[in-house]
Amino acid sequence: MGADLRLVKAIRTGLAELADPVKAPEMRAYMKSDMAFRGVAKPERSGLLKRLLAEHILPDRVTYSATVLELWRGAEFREERYAAIDLSGYRTYRPWQDVELVSMYEEMIVGGAWWDYVDELAIRRIGPILRADRARVTPIMLRWAADRDLWRRRTAIICQVGAKEDTDTDLLTRAIEPAIGEAEFFLRKGIGWALRDYAKTAPDWVRSFVDDHPRLSGLSRREALKHLG
Repeated sequence: MGADLRLVKAIRTGLAELADPVKAPEMRAYMKSDMAFRGVAKPERSGLLKRLLAEHILPDRVTYSATVLELWRGAEFREERYAAIDLSGYRTYRPWQDVELVSMYEEMIVGGAWWDYVDELAIRRIGPILRADRARVTPIMLRWAADRDLWRRRTAIICQVGAKEDTDTDLLTRAIEPAIGEAEFFLRKGIGWALRDYAKTAPDWVRSFVDDHPRLSGLSRREALKHLG
């Protein structure tokens, strides 16, 4: 089966009806986006999606993934891609969140290529799949950590944000180390964020990591130690 085009049309039509031509250019400028915005703020978008996704339950995972990708690939406005991400995480489809979806999320991460898409997908989609199936997903994250693509690398670094005691410190270390010498802001910031988050759970581990990696950038180091005094 293919995408549920009725749902896709309903989402696009709903976003068009909520469009604010005053907010749209402001949102586009803030996000430094090549893609246009409708000017729909998150609360309004969330309300629309909550209603439409409850009304249009997709029958199987093939239809689900096809519908997510139809929304994503055919998007003309950034909110349509946000809607694709919202659909991908809708509670009804949580049983389908497994390693088979990683390739779909990879397409969205690499094609989206900006933090607003990537961070949500890394932390709220890839992260839970990783924790549910470490044997199959950890090797993927290790490959991404060494990849040439910036956003695969950032995903590997930050995908365990929020994992707390479930953090795999070996994976965290091996995801960070290839990026330590990079000048790229989103890698340096991602390293600092991942370490700062884990410092809430294991402050001594983070202090030791920072001490053991003197080549960490000043940004990564400051972020990692931000709340450790």
